[in-house]
Amino acid sequence: MSAHIIHSARLVSGGSTTADAWVSFEGDTVAAVGTGTAWRAFGIDPASTTDARGRLLTPGFIDIHCHGGGGASFEDGAEAIETALGLHHRHGTTRIVLSLVTASQADLESRLAVIADETERNPLVLGAHLEGPFLDDAFRGAHDPALLRAPDPQSIDRLLEAGRGHIRQVTLAPELPGATAAIRTLVDAGVVVAVGHSAADYREAMAAFDSGASILTHAFNGMRGIHHRAPGPVAAATRSPQVTLEVINDGVHVHPEVVRLAFAGAPGRIALITDAMAAAGSSDGRYRLGTLAVTVTDGVARADQGGSIAGSTLTLDVALRRAVTEVGVTLEDAVTALTETPARAIGRAHDLGRLAPGYAADAVLLGDGFEVDAVFAAGRRLH
Repeated sequence: MSAHIIHSARLVSGGSTTADAWVSFEGDTVAAVGTGTAWRAFGIDPASTTDARGRLLTPGFIDIHCHGGGGASFEDGAEAIETALGLHHRHGTTRIVLSLVTASQADLESRLAVIADETERNPLVLGAHLEGPFLDDAFRGAHDPALLRAPDPQSIDRLLEAGRGHIRQVTLAPELPGATAAIRTLVDAGVVVAVGHSAADYREAMAAFDSGASILTHAFNGMRGIHHRAPGPVAAATRSPQVTLEVINDGVHVHPEVVRLAFAGAPGRIALITDAMAAAGSSDGRYRLGTLAVTVTDGVARADQGGSIAGSTLTLDVALRRAVTEVGVTLEDAVTALTETPARAIGRAHDLGRLAPGYAADAVLLGDGFEVDAVFAAGRRLH
C-alpha cells in the first residue's frame, strides 16, 4: 500500500487551523495527523513526502452541484465527463456530484446510466444530481420549458432504476402536483431531495422540509426572494436546522453582502457550489446547456432566449478566495463550506470533508492567494 506525508502545513480542517501540521496517507485513506516533526518517525522515503513550507492545507473540495467545465458537459458521455472532471480537479475539487439539467425521460435515463457506470468506476464521482424536469415554469431559469413537468410515480421509479442507486440528489419544486409523494419516495430510496426552481412560499417550503427535503438549490436563485411579509424558501431553509443551503459565490448570482447574511443566518449549513457549465475554465462564446443555446460574455453565461443566467463559469478555489477576501467569511468557515458541509448534505460526513484518520486522503495545498499548488485525491497526487 502506497504512503505519502504532507508536512509543515497550516492545516485547515474541522473548523480550526493548526500550524506546523502533517498528514499521513496510506493508500486512499488518512492514516494519521499530527504536528511538529513526529512524522519523521514513520521512516517514509523523502520522495513520498511533500513539504508544504507553511502553505495552507485543506481537505479536498466537494462540489455537489456542477454541470461541466473545460468545454464539456456531464450530459455528453464518459469522455466529456473526464474532461470536465479534469478541469475542476485542477482547481481543488476532488469529488463531484454530476448535475444534469432538464431533459426528456429517455435522455435522463440514458445519462443516469452513464453516470452510474462512472460512479462505479471512479470513486471521485459521487453520483448524479437531477436538476429537473420537476421544476416550476415560473422559476425555470435556463431549463427548457417544453420539458418541465410534475413528478409522477412511474417516472420516479424509472429514474431510480436507471440510476442504479447512484442518484445522489434531485431538485424539485414542492408545489407541483405529486411532489410531496415524490419527496417521500426519493428519500426512502436514499436520495437527497432539494427544493429549487420553485414558486413555493414559506409555508410550502417548510412543508417540503418537514417531508424530508434537506437542501435548498442555489439559494436566492430560481425562487422567491425574502420579503418582510413573505419570507419565502430561503427563510424556511435557515429556519430548518437539517437543511443545507447551496450558494454560488461568483459575485453574479448572489451579492457578497447577501452571501455574508447567508453564512450568518445558517452557520455551518452553507455549501459553496459552482453550478458550473461547460464554459468554466474555457473561453467566452456560444455553448449549450441541455437543449438551450447559451452565450458566455465576460465569464457570465446567459440563455439566448430570455436572458436567464445559465449556470456559472466558477471554480471552487475562486469561490473560496471570494468568500474570504470579499465576503469576509473566516477561512475556517469558508473551508467548511467547501468540505464538511457538502459532505454532510449528501450523507458522506463519515468519510469525506475532513483531514482526519479514517477519512478519504483528499487534500488541497494552497498558496497565500488561494491559488492551487497541489491536489491529492484518494491518496494520489492529481495536480
